[in-house]
Amino acid sequence: MNSKYLAQHVIGLKPSGIRKFFDIVATMKDVVSLGIGEPDFTTPEPIIEAGIRSLHQGETHYTSNAGLIELRQAVVEHLHRLYGVTYDPKEEVVITVGVSEALYLTMTAILNPGEEVIIPTPCFVSYQAEVTLAGGKAIEVPTYAEDSFQLRPQALKDAITPHTKAILLNYPNNPTGAVYTREVLLEIARIAEEHDLLVISDEVYDQLVYGIQHVCFASLPGMQARTILLGGFSKNYAMTGWRAGYAAGPSEIIKGLVRIHQYTIMSAPTMSQVACIEALKNCDKFVVEMREEYDRRRKLIVGGLNQLGLTTFEPRGAFYAFPNISAAGMDDESFAQKLLEEERVAVVPGSAFGAGGEGYVRCSYATSYEKLEEALRRMESFMRRHG
Repeated sequence: MNSKYLAQHVIGLKPSGIRKFFDIVATMKDVVSLGIGEPDFTTPEPIIEAGIRSLHQGETHYTSNAGLIELRQAVVEHLHRLYGVTYDPKEEVVITVGVSEALYLTMTAILNPGEEVIIPTPCFVSYQAEVTLAGGKAIEVPTYAEDSFQLRPQALKDAITPHTKAILLNYPNNPTGAVYTREVLLEIARIAEEHDLLVISDEVYDQLVYGIQHVCFASLPGMQARTILLGGFSKNYAMTGWRAGYAAGPSEIIKGLVRIHQYTIMSAPTMSQVACIEALKNCDKFVVEMREEYDRRRKLIVGGLNQLGLTTFEPRGAFYAFPNISAAGMDDESFAQKLLEEERVAVVPGSAFGAGGEGYVRCSYATSYEKLEEALRRMESFMRRHG
């Protein structure tokens, strides 16, 4: 059996640059990993208890394809409370298996063969692949540190062609930690309206922002009608393994997502949905506590990296620092490889995240303060030899 049986668009997919380093780390001892983009916190106890309670109460069956109506209502109330947007829980929200499935459903639902999606990069590694798997074409538009990794409106306009269908935004951003300002978002909104484009806004880190206010794209004037808002529970509530997310948007588009969802998934895990209701209704204090701890770590790692000569712009959201490693005199792949081999510190090369990531590495601070201190000590030793 060989690859002749695989579809060409699958053969052409590049392996994840993140997974490559995870596989190496798994074979090594005494590694301080700054590679994984996952909260190190355990899911808050009330959420766990709600999930367990649902199992004991026999809630082990399928839900509606779109998800429990109680959870969809809780999502709607949550979004209205935070951002003033109003959705119909019966028609405009679908509960998915994480934001990853929400992204897959969106691309599959909206893209005809050859249609283009503009993706500001660096970005999460699955974006381009999901566009390709849906038969579309990913158009990468690099962003730069001097712009705080926000998309330049003129670069966006230059990337639009007659085949452009949508713009895919992610903020707070993985891997840079960048957060878009309202002014830049309004300009993107104006361009989307002018060219009649959809906007897919992945805001899974929306509550993990530091000292600023998150702006929900759908809350901008006139944008809810052309925005597919992706959100979830993995990052804000430390629920990665529960696999629960959602998409909210215009009813006809959400109906399309549900149509695909019902044939591929049926419904998101029932006990996870029950747990998510508890998260939204009663667990804000845990989000605040985790955010405050991330902020403490953020200040440590950004200050420490800058002191080592690894210039790092200030991330204002998520839990990633994205230092420029040019002071080490090597490319990002070599830097990550040598740092792992020589000092047992795992980071991810910036080039894994698309155009504009070259010459950077992603350092996750979703690990303990003490481990971050140890990582910085080891990186100092590394930079003494190579900086």
